[in-house]
Amino acid sequence: MSVHKELALDEVRKHHQDTLDTGGFVPGVTEIWPSGAVLDETDRLALVEAALEMRIAAGKSCRQFESAFARKLKRRKAHLTNSGSSANLLAVTALTSHLLEDLRLRPGDEVITVAAGFPTTVNPLLQNGLVPVFVDIELGTYNTTADRVAQAIGPKTRAIILAHALGNPFEAAEIARLAEDNNLFLVEDNCDAVGSTYQGRLTGTFGDLTTVSFYPAHHLTMGEGGCVLTANLALARIVESLRDWGRDCWCEPGESDKCLKRFDYQMGTLPAGYDHKYIFSHVGYNLKATDLQAALGLSQLARLDDFCAVRRHNWRRLREGLDGVPHLLLPEATAGSDPSWFGFVITVDPGAPFRRAQLVDFLESRKIGTRRLFAGNLTRHPAYFDKQYRVVGDLANSDVVTEQTFWVGVYPALTDEMIDYVVSSVRTFVSTHS
Repeated sequence: MSVHKELALDEVRKHHQDTLDTGGFVPGVTEIWPSGAVLDETDRLALVEAALEMRIAAGKSCRQFESAFARKLKRRKAHLTNSGSSANLLAVTALTSHLLEDLRLRPGDEVITVAAGFPTTVNPLLQNGLVPVFVDIELGTYNTTADRVAQAIGPKTRAIILAHALGNPFEAAEIARLAEDNNLFLVEDNCDAVGSTYQGRLTGTFGDLTTVSFYPAHHLTMGEGGCVLTANLALARIVESLRDWGRDCWCEPGESDKCLKRFDYQMGTLPAGYDHKYIFSHVGYNLKATDLQAALGLSQLARLDDFCAVRRHNWRRLREGLDGVPHLLLPEATAGSDPSWFGFVITVDPGAPFRRAQLVDFLESRKIGTRRLFAGNLTRHPAYFDKQYRVVGDLANSDVVTEQTFWVGVYPALTDEMIDYVVSSVRTFVSTHS
């Protein structure tokens, strides 16, 4: 390390110490955010060091992160991208690749998902000309069930894409078996559930493809960023091509002739020997991440287990503290699961003597941040009014979520004192409105 670089990083350490918030928690004054990044000195140093080395594009840190994260999530390949939403787009689009031949998804094919979710789990289906088939969820777990998915399978069904709701696993083993028995692809949206397990197995290891987000709200952050993981090398190759402009070549940017056949290919109607770095086998994108993001991700990854442990602790403290409060449906872990929670979901009983909005307003007035369960029922949003989709069964619980449900935070920056203040605030409101 050069003397100037070492001096610069030493100044970064001092700056970090100068910026630390030394004030304690003040109830009703200090913001209790529902989610956020937990960043320390090592994160700041990682970002600055990457910047000092001018690693401004995808490079060695991206490759190191992809390798380490694939090992952590027990998948053979991981491909970084610029967001979790892009990860979902890549995963779904990969299933339409001509390289899958008769297995590929085609316009008009149906894909089972839930109505009560985040839009960018569903949007890639519409963007690829596929037809979402919406099923309902269960209140309490906020996931759908294998039975609901089974009832939705029809002659046009080709795939299933589901998210583990707020870190709570869906019935992944049973739904994976349904997919296998019916020759369907399964995509796991694991953006909210890194570190969760179902039947002792990590979520994200049940599907053909899995996606993760590194937005600041999630279990570890790169600021912006996402990842597609798979154990299937053929699918991994397709994802990489789609992410990297659609090119057929697998050399990293800045590399040349790694296969020793760069000028030996003949593809399409191109002349023999056309430069393989400029042969395109997919209609792709440029959705890569940068080394600046990956450097931060590597620093965060070292603390992932600790982050997950604090999320579990905070969720349990909320669950125990609110147990027995009338008029509220509290969340439940899916049977056989150990969630790495993203948030703590509360549904106000429709027959309660108060409305969800009143409770939310009270909490917000006390600086306790709340969020809705994403879109609620997606079919009620104007973006989808003119889109083709199918609904199997009713969406009654999705409608309840739209009207009555919200969540509060469990992310690792929250202290026991903050969690206890959330509990006492909810209890105070309910007792004075019952």
